Amino acid sequence: MKPVQLPLGVRLRDDATFANFYPGINAAAQGYVERLCESDAGWVESLVYLWGAQGVGRSHLLQAACHRLEQQGVPALYLPLAEVAAFAPDMLEGLEQFELVCLDGLECVTGNEQWQEALFHLFNRLRDAGRRLLIAADVSPRELPLTLADLRSRLSQALVFQVHELSDEDKLRALQLRAFRRGLQMPEEVGRFILTRAGRSMNALFEVLEKLDQASLQAQRKLTIPFLKEVLGW
Repeated sequence: MKPVQLPLGVRLRDDATFANFYPGINAAAQGYVERLCESDAGWVESLVYLWGAQGVGRSHLLQAACHRLEQQGVPALYLPLAEVAAFAPDMLEGLEQFELVCLDGLECVTGNEQWQEALFHLFNRLRDAGRRLLIAADVSPRELPLTLADLRSRLSQALVFQVHELSDEDKLRALQLRAFRRGLQMPEEVGRFILTRAGRSMNALFEVLEKLDQASLQAQRKLTIPFLKEVLGW
């Protein structure tokens, strides 16, 4: 089969791994995604659908799944549909050569009937080839603006998980975990100070951590509240 030619260069984030994900209330969702990476289960268990608000970790889990399979030497594809929605859906042809296909941002293309038709045929090809499919969207399957009944029927076969926003306590633990994975020690009082001053989303919190990591490395200083105020101007 000829190689798939995509009209963009999609790269996985290096930090989007399962080890770098603090699940909190989303432990079941993470567990099934990891199972999808390691199991040869049948079609029902090979189709997982994650939905939730922006910044809750949907894209992280999809990319983590691709990292996991690539570590095993198994071909996997991560496709952010928001970046390809303006293109023709024929780019989905041949994706069944991948053991795992991760479609991120499904809501970006499902308002287009051509994309719906192409997705339906892709789902069928993946199923017939015994492949695995992981989908993420910002709404549940029943809330997608689908006009193709066959596609809605396919999505009804998925294992569906809502990915919830973490509690403040879990956000603190997630921030500490990410800092630890970067080789930083984040005292609890520092983490709580960040939570009171930074944006509420995990993306905003991790952006703060990125700045602190670079500043800490350059200044060779530990993370303290006075250092945070100095670096961030708080």
